[in-house]
This record gives sequence, C-alpha cells and structure tokens, in this order.
Amino acid sequence: MLPKVVITNRVHPDVIELLQARCELTVNLDRKPWSCEELANIARDSVGMIAFMTDCIDGKFLKRCPDLRIIASVLKGYDNFDVDACTAGGVWFTVVPNGLTAATAELTIGLMIGISRHIVEADAYVRLNYEGWRPIFYGQGLEHSTVGILGMGAIGQAVAKRLRGFDCRTLYFDERQIERHQALALGVRYANFDEVLNASDFLVVALPLTKRTQHIIDADAIGKIKTGCYIINPARGSIVSEEAVADGLSTGKLAGYAADVFEMEDWARKDRPKTISSRLLKDVGHTLLTPHVGSAEGRARYVAEMEMAHSILDYLDGRVPRGAVNNPKPGQSAFQC
Repeated sequence: MLPKVVITNRVHPDVIELLQARCELTVNLDRKPWSCEELANIARDSVGMIAFMTDCIDGKFLKRCPDLRIIASVLKGYDNFDVDACTAGGVWFTVVPNGLTAATAELTIGLMIGISRHIVEADAYVRLNYEGWRPIFYGQGLEHSTVGILGMGAIGQAVAKRLRGFDCRTLYFDERQIERHQALALGVRYANFDEVLNASDFLVVALPLTKRTQHIIDADAIGKIKTGCYIINPARGSIVSEEAVADGLSTGKLAGYAADVFEMEDWARKDRPKTISSRLLKDVGHTLLTPHVGSAEGRARYVAEMEMAHSILDYLDGRVPRGAVNNPKPGQSAFQC
C-alpha cells in the first residue's frame, strides 16, 4: 500500500502530480480550512502531512494520528505547531526557511507606503468624487525617515535591504546582534528597545511569536513610541496588542497601523480573540489591513509548496527531510518504503 499523505489546503497541481506517484493523497480542495477535529479524523492513519497557517498541531493531536511521521509546513514561522511534541512522538517537522522571505519583505514596504501615503483613502476618493488635483492626502514619505525594525532575522534583513534605496536611517533591535559587516552592508545600526521606539517614524515588527514577544508592543511600549509613528506588522498578530494600538490611534499617539496578520490567527494562544479588533476595522483613515498575503506571490508559493513536497519525498527515501527543524529519534515506520 502507498503511504497516505494529507494536504490541508489547496496547492499547485504540480505538487499533487509529484506526490501522487508515491503516495495516496487526501487534499482539501475547499478554500475553507478543516477544523482541528476534522483534520485529526482525516489524518488518523496518515504518514505525512503538508500543513499551513490554518493548522494547529499539538501532542493531543499527534496521539490521535499515531502513524504520522512527517509534517511539512508551508511556513516560515511555526508557533502554531508544537515541535517538542513532534520530536517526542518521532515526527519530523519541516519548514520553508527562506522561500517566503522576499515576498513578505516586499509586502512590508508596500504597507509602509500604503498607510503613510493614504493610498487606500485616495483610491476611494478618486472613484467617488474626483474633480482634479486638490491639496489633500498629504502624508509621510520614507525618504530620510527613521525606520526601526524589531527583529533582524531573515525578514528583518530583507526589509532593511529594500529600504536602502529610500535613504532611510534604519535602526534595529534584536536579542542577538548581527555581525558588523552585515550591519554595514544593510545600512542598519543596533539600538536598544526603548531607543528604537523613541526614534522611529516607522516601526516594523519582524519578530517570531514566542511567550517573550507576545504583546511586546503593548500600552507601555506605545507610550514610549515617538508621536506620529506608523507601526507595520507583517509578522504575527499577537506581537502587538491590537486594543493598545487602537488606543494609540484614537489619541493620536500613533499615525497609523498597517498589518497583514492578526491576533485571531494565533491558534496556539488559548486566549486569542476570535475576531479582529472592531476598533481597528472601523478606523479606515488610520489603518491598512491585508488578509495574511505576505507570501501570496505566485512564484514564492509554488517554490515553497514544491519544497515541502520534496521534504515528504526525502523522508520516504530515508533521507533527512529538507527544512527540518527537529531531529526525532528514528523509529519503525508505519509502512514499507
């Protein structure tokens, strides 16, 4: 019998073609994701899984899927997945380490320009009642501005690289400083957390979501932020407190908030809100919100999905799967390769 592999969301047809010669595939062809309960039932006798942002895997789930040996996630961040539980259960867990970085960094620059130059409002104005040029919609340019980046991993570095053409002053904060030659090449300078908050015209969140970074941008942090700052969040919703951001917008402390991610998406949080803050949704003049499309670029998605398909094949062929972030102890496979 062929090993069963579950694909939890739509993928490129080439992915299915690549895997179906080696695997029995079950694919979610709907745009609506399976619930955790549905997925556990579908995957209970599966050997492999290609997973996405909408999935949440923990030890309880793995106990219901005892044959599972590899989870290949089409993701860079993986806070919705309990990697320790995977390791303990003998399950490989793999990610796409860099394939989605450029697309996310490009969107980040787009969000910065979009929110600060009132692109959405201006578009609506033209469609509704345009009579020619008027002295309206004045905004904040990137050129010569101070940009603070929280987190100087792959995405933070990719954003900094793209900012060089705007002649910005770019500061960054991270618990681990990058090498001096990297900083020089990117045109960035290390600063402590408070200094980045105090100085930034734009504050870009590029941190992973952990217990330490959850709500690192809260009411206290916003109180330290330079008045008139724009916060840009392409990383994870729960790194900021959306209600604190809404407060900052209402008082004028913040000029705007642009986000591609939201607290409601962070399934690993037991106390996550079920909806986006209604105050943010209603504040059209000071927010720019996109539906987690940071990696929604055709070539990037294709490459990432194919990479995880090959990760599954790596495992089936007895190799260490590409993109592995853990190293489970080898055990008896549930099928004969």
